[in-house]
Amino acid sequence: MRKTPLAVLFASSLALAVFPASAVSAAAPDPVSGYIVVLEDDANAPALAQTQAQAHDATVDQVYTHALRGYSAKMSAKAAAELAKDPTVQFVQPDRTVTTAVQTLPTGINRVDAELSPTAAINNVDTRVNVDVAVIDTGIQLNHPDLNVYTAGARNCNTGTSANDGNGHGTHVAGTIGALDNNNQVVGVAPGARLWPVRVLGNTGSGTWAQVICGIDYVTANASQIEVANMSLGGVGTDDNNCGNSNNDAMHRAICAAVRAGVTFVVAAGNNNGNSANSVPAAYDEVITVSALADFNGLPGGGAAPTCRTDVDDTLADFSNDGADVDLIAPGVCILSTWTGSGVNTISGTSMASPHVAGGAALYKANNPGASPAAVKASLQATGTLNWNNVDDYDGIKERLLYVAGY
Repeated sequence: MRKTPLAVLFASSLALAVFPASAVSAAAPDPVSGYIVVLEDDANAPALAQTQAQAHDATVDQVYTHALRGYSAKMSAKAAAELAKDPTVQFVQPDRTVTTAVQTLPTGINRVDAELSPTAAINNVDTRVNVDVAVIDTGIQLNHPDLNVYTAGARNCNTGTSANDGNGHGTHVAGTIGALDNNNQVVGVAPGARLWPVRVLGNTGSGTWAQVICGIDYVTANASQIEVANMSLGGVGTDDNNCGNSNNDAMHRAICAAVRAGVTFVVAAGNNNGNSANSVPAAYDEVITVSALADFNGLPGGGAAPTCRTDVDDTLADFSNDGADVDLIAPGVCILSTWTGSGVNTISGTSMASPHVAGGAALYKANNPGASPAAVKASLQATGTLNWNNVDDYDGIKERLLYVAGY
């Protein structure tokens, strides 16, 4: 499925308190023993550090001579206030502790209440949900620090020889399914699930049916290990209600064989604001087809302001396919997840909705390893809620919204 990112890279910053010389006495923290002294741009930092430390009974730690002129030192708050008055000093700043980036709970994970799942156990140290999920997509960044990529299970059915992601789409999907609960970046629905990168789409996000079938064939060959497969991709086609035997649809035949082997397939409904019956694999009855919910704050009730794109909170996404073939709805607008370059990104699409459900299927399979794909679908639908507004849902069918708090 071709997709255009709809938001820029997520970034975070660390704010440090800086106070001018005139305000040192009032703003000096208590107690703080470490300070950073920033000198005038032409100052002789090594010499001034020595003389000022002697004058103010301070102990110098580091001296800075290139990025800025200054030094760090340990001294009393009174000494820091006095030093800030020195004409060679621009300002004195209290030293602070810096830690690694704090983990973000993406709005989609919050909306399906994965943080309440006892199996996901989000915010416990390094949860690893014992499930294998194949990501049939553009590949996955194999060494992404926030993903448990099963590199021994990597398969490339597209160009080249590696299953490493050259696009970003597959890595984003993978993060929503199973980003690690490691106090870094983001967390997925099923944290730490083993992610099998099956690359069927190239760096431009496109591939052929033959390449997709190659990926399905690989998953089927490993059905004894892989419980769930996500396919956030699609093309024009219909369901003959006979596993492709009536209309000679090889991909449908392949998916039916994989499902018979025990693999639960979760697929995107498509982004044409039309009927998913005209898109495959979304139209196939054997898969779990997922439409996209516009949700901007991770909470029910609506009313949240749009963030990365314009839409109405808690309604069907304005681009999402719908129709009788849709089995569930899940968040798919402005979804924050992992990205190539070991970072994160925010994008939208039914491609982003599908992996929420794949993660939900993984949680269910972790507790019900013998459950058939049909049983997985039935459970996800039964536990889903109707707590969203389908005012713009043109087909009149209110799909269940994924809800995994009880898994």
